[in-house]
Amino acid sequence: MESYIVFGLVLLVVVIGATLALVAPRFRKPPTLPPAQKPTAPPVKQAPPAPTKQAPPVPTKLPPKKQVPPVVEAPPPVVEAPPPVVEVPPPVETPEPTAGRLVRLRARLSRSQNVFGKGLLALLSRDKLDDDTWDEIEETLIGADVGVAATTEIVGKLRERARVHGTATASDLRDMLADELVAALAPEMDRGLAATQRDGRPAVLLVVGVNGAGKTTTCGKIARVLVADGHTVVMGAADTFRAAASEQLATWGSRVGAEVVRGPEGADPASVAFDAVKRGIEAGVDTVLIDTAGRLQNKVGLMDELGKVKRVVEKHGPVDETLLILDATTGQNGLEQARVFTEVVDVTGVVLTKLDGTAKGGIVIAVQRKLGIPVKLVGLGEGPDDLAPFDARQFVDALIGTDA
Repeated sequence: MESYIVFGLVLLVVVIGATLALVAPRFRKPPTLPPAQKPTAPPVKQAPPAPTKQAPPVPTKLPPKKQVPPVVEAPPPVVEAPPPVVEVPPPVETPEPTAGRLVRLRARLSRSQNVFGKGLLALLSRDKLDDDTWDEIEETLIGADVGVAATTEIVGKLRERARVHGTATASDLRDMLADELVAALAPEMDRGLAATQRDGRPAVLLVVGVNGAGKTTTCGKIARVLVADGHTVVMGAADTFRAAASEQLATWGSRVGAEVVRGPEGADPASVAFDAVKRGIEAGVDTVLIDTAGRLQNKVGLMDELGKVKRVVEKHGPVDETLLILDATTGQNGLEQARVFTEVVDVTGVVLTKLDGTAKGGIVIAVQRKLGIPVKLVGLGEGPDDLAPFDARQFVDALIGTDA
């Protein structure tokens, strides 16, 4: 009995073991190989194809291909640097001689001729010179800026001469008027420029005046007058407060071969003037011409500075000439300007500019009688050689017309 039980248990174990052996593989996960270890099929070697003998190609005539030029990109434009600017100095000019220049420029006084040559002569040509006519003559002269005192004197003498001659003709009266005008201009005054060396040093000319009178331009024209008369010149640009003044003066100097001494903008004017005189002494020139800053006559400080310029220049020696530039169109107002300048720098001569643009030519008489200073040069135009030495007889003949 026990043997059957043991046999049954053994048989049961065998059956269970067999069953597990059959079922377990279904639940087992197959192992995965890494990519490098996956089996790959070996490459199949193919036999090379057998060489075949090909017939030579038959040449065929193809139409010529249209040649298309290759597209070539244009190189970027080459920007050439501009050639260096070379400043060529202007050619040195030879100014016209000053002798007789006022005669050549007499036509420039046409507006003043309307007052003297036509107005006065028309009055003097009347059949009867009564008191009303003489009053009109006085008014005409005063309107031409001759001045009240000078007018009274001129008309008084002319009236007396006309009374003495009695039946004087218009031509005689014109000659009488010319004589009286010349006498009023004090022809005995020295009108020459002190422009030659003295004691081995150059003459020093100081140019003064207010802004707007054409001072710097006139200074350049004075240099042309001096060169035309055979003088050698050095100019000093002491107007350092106006930026264009030194450049303007340098342009005038280059035209006649005159050296210009300049300083930086805003430099001390007295220092520039001192250096200009020093350079003139070294170069051995005849004349040193100094352009000063334009001064308002009511500015005491500026006038004092102008006095300083004169004092510094005189360390080299005395100033030989001080020329005051006056605008003739200002009329009687110019007399006050002249008076103040004479108190500061001892003006020795007057240069009247723009005399061609005014009908008040009588200002020449007024300036001389008021200040006792001779008019030495007159400006009669915008041209470089339109500045003429003043001659009383030539001036009067140009005003009233000797051919009238």
